[in-house]
Amino acid sequence: MSRNTRITLIFGGFITAVAAAFYPIFFHPLAHTDDYKQVQKMNRDGINQAAVQPAGVKVWSDPYKPTSK
Repeated sequence: MSRNTRITLIFGGFITAVAAAFYPIFFHPLAHTDDYKQVQKMNRDGINQAAVQPAGVKVWSDPYKPTSK
């Protein structure tokens, strides 16, 4: 195997590994927002956000909901 082919395979493998690591962290949640909304709705059911929020800190809001300006 030539030296250039070996270097190309090493860098290609590195790029593939980085892409495979980013998929479940970044791209899957962006593509499946409804699933994540349902899970968070179940997890936060029965929790009064204002009661558990530290004083002076903004109450949590839905990160998937567009903000109006």
